Amino acid sequence: MALSKPSFLNHLVRALTGSRHHAPPQAYLPARRFSFATPEEAAAERRKRKRRLRIEPPLSALRHQQQHQQPRPAPAPQNPTAPKLPESASALSGTRLNLHNNILKLIRENDLEEAALFTRHSVYSNCRPTIHTCNAVMSAQLRQGKFAELLTLHRFITQAGIAANVVTYNILLTLYVDCRKLDLALEQYRQLVNDAPFNPSPTTYRILIKGLVDNQQVEKAIEIKNEMETKGFKPDPTIYSYLMVGQVKNSNADSVFELYEELKQKLGADEILDGVIYGNLMKGYFLKGMEAEAMEVYSKVLGEDSTMKMNAVSYNYVLEALSKNGKFDEALKLFERMKNEHDHPRKLCVNLGSYIVIADGYCAEKRFDEAVEVFNSMGEKRCNPDTLSYNVLIDHLCSNNKLAEAEELYNGMADKNVNPDEYTFVTLMDTCLKENRLDAAAHYFGTMVQLKRRPNLAVYNRLVEALVKAGEVDEAKSFFDLMVPKLRMNEDAYKFIMNALSGIGKHDEVVKIVDGILREDPGDFTEELEEFVRELLRKEGMEDEVTNLKLQLEKEKADAAAKAAEEAEEAKASTSIAMADLLSSKSFGKKPDVEELSAEGKEEDSVSTASEVENVMSKDAAEK
Repeated sequence: MALSKPSFLNHLVRALTGSRHHAPPQAYLPARRFSFATPEEAAAERRKRKRRLRIEPPLSALRHQQQHQQPRPAPAPQNPTAPKLPESASALSGTRLNLHNNILKLIRENDLEEAALFTRHSVYSNCRPTIHTCNAVMSAQLRQGKFAELLTLHRFITQAGIAANVVTYNILLTLYVDCRKLDLALEQYRQLVNDAPFNPSPTTYRILIKGLVDNQQVEKAIEIKNEMETKGFKPDPTIYSYLMVGQVKNSNADSVFELYEELKQKLGADEILDGVIYGNLMKGYFLKGMEAEAMEVYSKVLGEDSTMKMNAVSYNYVLEALSKNGKFDEALKLFERMKNEHDHPRKLCVNLGSYIVIADGYCAEKRFDEAVEVFNSMGEKRCNPDTLSYNVLIDHLCSNNKLAEAEELYNGMADKNVNPDEYTFVTLMDTCLKENRLDAAAHYFGTMVQLKRRPNLAVYNRLVEALVKAGEVDEAKSFFDLMVPKLRMNEDAYKFIMNALSGIGKHDEVVKIVDGILREDPGDFTEELEEFVRELLRKEGMEDEVTNLKLQLEKEKADAAAKAAEEAEEAKASTSIAMADLLSSKSFGKKPDVEELSAEGKEEDSVSTASEVENVMSKDAAEK
């Protein structure tokens, strides 16, 4: 039987619909509505959720509290004596970086006093300087030899709680080494190793070992080198070069070769590529008389196919080895090559030390004009002289009767912003004394004192003895008066100036000197010195002046003590009167007179005394 078209279509729809596999409904999923009928309902729901969040804590916080019911133990208090960690370079940011740049500007302008003052004031401001800023100021003070100011600033930042870093320790080590205070340098190094919360750097060991070698303590330097290697530092060719220099100074060539072989063994290489070691190796060969081997090393290091890494210091060691062993012409050729290859700042082949070595070589050859010319030409390669370089050349000129050239060089130090030190002035003063130029010698000594340099007693004695010998006793006395507050005079110095004054009949000046000694340093006036003074004054019938001075001084001390006691009594009396006024005014509301208070006190005393007498008499009567 045929089907009609509509019934057939309905049959197909039912068949297709029934063949589909319907997934079972997930009744466990919560029904969520993501739309609301009106915007007002949505806003109301949002406000409801916000109120619930403000009132109810999150579930994660509740679970956290349930898991950790027990309170956490309080952290252990930190040790207040434990060393603080220094600030990192990232602390230089914002206003602290601006402060750092402002202080660096003052340093570039050579205004170190203002830079140090600015640093100190900033400690108490809301922009505290970092240790890096303090290190910059102290480094500038170190370069200019202002050691006292450096130590003062370091003490201040330590008290202010600014933690030092390894650069700070290196600055202090350099200061102590330059001042030849090796005990303090070693103590500072031990403090760094034992107490600091960081390790020393290779620069620390270089500074300390070089200072020990320069002061003829090679064995101690070797101990520090061995200690450095036990702490895990790699063998440093620069440190080995310092030790080789010390062995050359001790004329110990075999130790030079031993150090070279030891370095090769520890580096594990057949050839050391750092050229800093080879100049001192050449000195060892020259010391043994092995000139051919020394020049062979020179050819290998500086030949055309050389692979050695050379810098200015490496070249300087080779220059020194050549110039001090009869190869000065070869040293001049090498110096010209160094200047030609020098390309600041990409390649540095010459520095201040290069010019010092060549100037020293010219002076050894008695070619002083060329030495001064080379020294003055170092500015062409952007090298700046320092006080030590001037002292080397001035010493050579003065030792070879070239005082005029030395004074010309000294006068040019101000143009290069170089400050002369004690050695500069003493060298010029001694040369002037040798050439009988007393006025110039006195001028150099006076300038040295005026610039706050510190001449020792031996320098003072040489000048005063020369002046007295030339009959300039008054000028010698003026220098004595100048140096008495600055120097610790010994007995011989006092005797010399007193004898000179008595020789020209100025016994009153001798008495004044004795008076000054008794007032300022009575311990210096020994029995021997007193007998010497009495003998001088006895010739003029003034031997009792010493006794009179002592009696007068004792009387002044007694009067001063009595006056101090009287002032103390007056102060005590005035204090008691003021307290009595204060107490009486608080008790009665008025301020009684002092006479009334004293009268009341007397009356109370008399009353108490009468009552005591009556009690005693009554007791006696009862006993009878």
